[in-house]
Amino acid sequence: MCDHLHSHQLYTVAQVRELDRRAIEELGVPGFELMRRAAWAALSSLRRHWPQARRIAVYCGPGNNGGDGFLLAVLAREAGLQVDVFALNEASAGDAATARQAWKDAGGAVRLWHSGDALPTVDVHVDALYGTGLRRAPETSVAALIEAINASGTPVLALDVPSGLDADTGRTPGTAVRAERTVSFIAAKRGLHTGRAANVVGSLELDALGLPESLWRDVSPDARLLMPAHLPPRLRDANKGTNGHVLAIGGEHGMAGAIRLSGEAALRTGAGLASVATRTEHLLALNAARPELMAHGVDGPQALEPLLARANVLAVGPGLGQGAWSHALWLTALDSGKPLVLDADGLNLLAREPRRFTQQAVLTPHPGEAARLLGGTVAEVEADRFAAARALAHRFQAVVVLKGSGSLIANPDGRLNVCPWGNPGMAAGGMGDLLTGIVAALLAQGCDAWQAASLGVGLHARAGDCAARQGERGLLATDLLAPLRALCNGIDA
Repeated sequence: MCDHLHSHQLYTVAQVRELDRRAIEELGVPGFELMRRAAWAALSSLRRHWPQARRIAVYCGPGNNGGDGFLLAVLAREAGLQVDVFALNEASAGDAATARQAWKDAGGAVRLWHSGDALPTVDVHVDALYGTGLRRAPETSVAALIEAINASGTPVLALDVPSGLDADTGRTPGTAVRAERTVSFIAAKRGLHTGRAANVVGSLELDALGLPESLWRDVSPDARLLMPAHLPPRLRDANKGTNGHVLAIGGEHGMAGAIRLSGEAALRTGAGLASVATRTEHLLALNAARPELMAHGVDGPQALEPLLARANVLAVGPGLGQGAWSHALWLTALDSGKPLVLDADGLNLLAREPRRFTQQAVLTPHPGEAARLLGGTVAEVEADRFAAARALAHRFQAVVVLKGSGSLIANPDGRLNVCPWGNPGMAAGGMGDLLTGIVAALLAQGCDAWQAASLGVGLHARAGDCAARQGERGLLATDLLAPLRALCNGIDA
């Protein structure tokens, strides 16, 4: 991957187009020269990752992405590779037309792709069908080609964006190329890091095409990828009181496990004290399983009040339920004004009774909960996760973690971070309960809501990746606790 200053700065498609325009008009780099540099970057990636490749097929669309493909074909042929080139159209436009002619001038043939054509037997397929401009599903004939490429079992290199992926939102309106590797140009596109992107992007690298740093002046990224971070070392004279007291509230009948996971995650993330307010029936099990948790049976708001007075951060919602007992505790907790993390049924109750938060607050919805909070559908949330996360943060005046592949952390002021870690093994019960406790513990140790959410999401996902080294299937939430502790202490887990 290109070690570039902007590799962790994410841009919208409109911003990337503006950067492209500035490179051409203000820096004087011709569009065809950018195309040639992109082709060199793509060939370099191909030779690095498939050094044994002797024959490739390049599939070119009518736009500039196709132009990149035509020039890659020229360079690959000069490097001694056998190259088959397929085009979707009889002609290309603008700089892509010049690139197409360059391929023909080099003695190359262009075959038009027709539905039903057999793919050639090659070592690598190169996807240069569509670039960043595609927002719709590929048309039927192109979809058939994409599906044939995906079914071939041959590795795929995608140029800039896997065709069919929306580079702005991470959605795939129809079929999309499943690349083993994607080499992206000039700037990192935000849609390649969330939603469906993980299914199609493969390993991602960025090449800035040798453009000077001045290109990015005054163009602020839309979002940023999280970087690995650790908590600072503790003071040698620290005591349990200086490291915060988290009160986890939840655990309706039959759901003691959820609130235990939150409380234990808070302890493993460094909270000095962790209390649990739950149903009395759960106390024996909680005390036997994790005696370090101070578990209390509460039958209503009156019993909760003294626990609230002693805590400085609340974790509300895991296993809470939505009945009368649940609602009474939820309302009392929110009205206390204490900093809090709200998850699960805490969010479902918030959807029924919305409020804007004046205290430090972190909401951690999955797409279903986000849809209820916004009064929409899961499909609408997933259609633009960035817009949904920002809308939630603005509506509730809270930091929002929109969970999922490429979790998003949104601040009411518009800032947004994207988590580059995590794996499908974490799609299992209890993982969200852990995150609630982790973020609450960071709040208790002095982070503000934005810092706690960003650091907590990163620690949670990285712990999940460490735990998944033994396989993703069968991963349990409790498997994350040991690597979580190590990561919190700056130890490579």
